[in-house]
Amino acid sequence: MSAETRIERRFADLAQEGRAGLVTFVTAGDPDPETAAAILDGLPGAGADVIELGMPFTDPMADGPAIQASSLRALAAGQTMPKTLAMVARFRDRDEATPIVLMGYFNPIYVYGVERFLVDAKAAGVDGLIVVDLPPEEDVELCLPALAAGLNFIRLATPTTDEARLPKVLTNMSGFLYYVSVAGITGTKTPEIGRVSREVARIKRHTALPVAVGFGVRSAKQAAAIAAVADGVVVGSALVETVRASLDAGKATPATAGAVHKLVGELAGGVRAPRAAAV
Repeated sequence: MSAETRIERRFADLAQEGRAGLVTFVTAGDPDPETAAAILDGLPGAGADVIELGMPFTDPMADGPAIQASSLRALAAGQTMPKTLAMVARFRDRDEATPIVLMGYFNPIYVYGVERFLVDAKAAGVDGLIVVDLPPEEDVELCLPALAAGLNFIRLATPTTDEARLPKVLTNMSGFLYYVSVAGITGTKTPEIGRVSREVARIKRHTALPVAVGFGVRSAKQAAAIAAVADGVVVGSALVETVRASLDAGKATPATAGAVHKLVGELAGGVRAPRAAAV
């Protein structure tokens, strides 16, 4: 990759501001295409610095009940990969600056066709990929072609990623590293800030990439604590659970998008709190 990406520019700007970024995850098409588009459109204004957009899949094995349910809602509402890419393209017509990362599993990309997917994703305005079930040993499948296409390929490190494994995880990746703060599936445990701080420091001894921390962040207070020790705070399960809680008989209500944006605003306030006060 030669040209600077939106992700790299955004984290450089955040570093200049002296603060962490808020990375928000929502599932494309959840709970229906129209409401999902309204949620996506309002995220930057609510305080999201980077957006992760989930690619719905029938078997999201790394995700907890909240994100699994959001995938199933989206699929039931007719969400497909072409619709997800069209959603990004529509957003990009309105917002040229906010980075969008597609996050999910390899199967939907493989079925779509890797080469076709990369061409269409780039044309739609996608900036990066997180594909949780492709380890570094399989970089030839998607990582290297994605980098050649000008997309950042972002990987996850976990509490079990030791000193022997970490350099391999960092190979060929770009944009930022996503540190999973707890062992297990998404949205089921609360991060322990002291351990997170030590792990971020350890990772930074191996890479100059920004480190964003996620899994289990639900409140502005938690977001502020993580923002004090990391370059980014990732929130997903709390947002898709907010979608679920707003539904009436499984359908969106006039309050759905606003409820998500309200929580994003609260989280953004925590992320933007003065670092000395947040520790």
